[in-house]
Amino acid sequence: MFKNIFIFFLGGSITLAITYFENAGFPLLSRLAALFPVFTWLSYLFIGQSQGPKEVSSHSLYVLLGTLFTWAPYMLVIHFLSPRLGVTRSILVAMAVFLVLAVIFIKTYQKFSPV
Repeated sequence: MFKNIFIFFLGGSITLAITYFENAGFPLLSRLAALFPVFTWLSYLFIGQSQGPKEVSSHSLYVLLGTLFTWAPYMLVIHFLSPRLGVTRSILVAMAVFLVLAVIFIKTYQKFSPV
């Protein structure tokens, strides 16, 4: 239970840092904090402890491929639609695109994955 609470507060701290640095006029620090892989870093430490290095390796490949297939289009939708639709609408459209692509990716990965 302590691990889950720790992950929750660390994730919240990173989110707070991203917002704080952007609002304080430090966009470079905000962007660095946004790129920091806090969730995978902590997850892989805990997965490695409980499941071992092979599971971390397998999981990291899945996340890498999934990121390319889902996250890149998600960010591109936000980039192109924010000026036209506003932030909230562009995020909603991007989330819909992300979810559709995520389902496609999961189904495809399950079908073709040797694991």
